[in-house]
Formats: sequence, C-alpha cells, structure tokens
Amino acid sequence: MSQFTLVTGGARSGKSRFAELLATHAHRPVIYIATAQIWDEEMALRVKKHQQQRPSTWRLIEEPRNIRETLLELKDEDGVILLDCVTLWLTNLLLAGQAEQIQRPTPADLNGEEFPLTLQNDKPISNQVEPQILTIVQEVARLAQEIKPSVIFVTNEVGQGIVPENPLSRAYRDLAGRSNQILAQSADQVYMVVAGFPMEIKHSGEKLLASLLKE
Repeated sequence: MSQFTLVTGGARSGKSRFAELLATHAHRPVIYIATAQIWDEEMALRVKKHQQQRPSTWRLIEEPRNIRETLLELKDEDGVILLDCVTLWLTNLLLAGQAEQIQRPTPADLNGEEFPLTLQNDKPISNQVEPQILTIVQEVARLAQEIKPSVIFVTNEVGQGIVPENPLSRAYRDLAGRSNQILAQSADQVYMVVAGFPMEIKHSGEKLLASLLKE
C-alpha cells in the first residue's frame, strides 16, 4: 500500500519546493507527473523555472488529463510519484468537459446568421461536468492509497479570496475545493504550506522540514 501525501497552499507559498524535498528525502527514484499545458510565454516561463529547480535525474511524464490511467500504468513502480499540480489537472478536465458539453449549431440552425453557442439540455456547464470530474478524483484518491509507489500530490487553495465574477471561475473554485477535500480525506499526511513553511495537519510540519534541510 502506498504512502499518500497531499501538499496544499496558496500561490508562491513554497508548496512545490516542499513537495520536492519530501520526494528527495525518500531516497528512491522519483517520477514527476507534470499536468501543465503551455499556452503562452508566461506559462512557458513558469514551467521552465520548475524544470530548473528539480533534479534532472527525475523521470518526467507530461500528462494534463489522464491521471487515473497514468497511476494505473505506474502501480508497480518502486519509487515516488510526485504530481504537480492537482488544480491544473482539474482545470484541464473542466475545460475539456466544457468543450464536450457545448452543442454547436448546424448550418441549418444558423440560416446565414450569427448564432450563439448553446449547452446540451440547457443546464449550466458545472452541473453537468463537476460530478463526472469528482468521480474521477475519488478514483484517483483511491489509487494513490493502493498502488506500490509512494504518492505526493501538490494542489492549491483557490477559495480564500474574493468570489470570482464569472460562472466558469466560480465553478472551478468550487470544484477545486471539493476535490481537495476528497484527496485530503484519503491522504495519510496533509500539509498546508504558508510563506515557505509547512504546517502539518496530522503531525508537526516544522520538525519535518528541519530534518529534511539538514541532509
């Protein structure tokens, strides 16, 4: 059975660095699952910084959506799986699900005129997509507990600011919060990282970080 750890925190809190320290401390081969997709120069720069800060010896798997299938493929590996990050994975799933739920008008519907995109069954996107994604999250949480390698997931706390102004952003905020709860319930250890320091919900995060930095 795996040792499943969830690391969460705000933007630039130091959560990725802490997760990488945990992975390194295990002294086992590390498989890094990157969920980011590069769509612009800003994201390309962020990805480059992450690449520079982690060891080049780590095995890299770039997988934006199919995490469940990836964990199944790695279930017998002897090492540590580090996934960074959950919330980008959720973004990819939400946007992919949104695209599938949009029903585009046929040429006959258009009749030579502009016609807005409509949703199947006339239901909000989040009402149709979120339950499907949460089911996947539950399956991934179960796998993270059961497979042979240790598993570390990095996620974000996105619901501590103001309420987003558009429906899709609100759907994403709610999806991220509910998914984090599912993963945290399954994890053996959960850490909140603030200003570079981990606060462990189940054990003392400060003592653990000190022991990691001594090596």
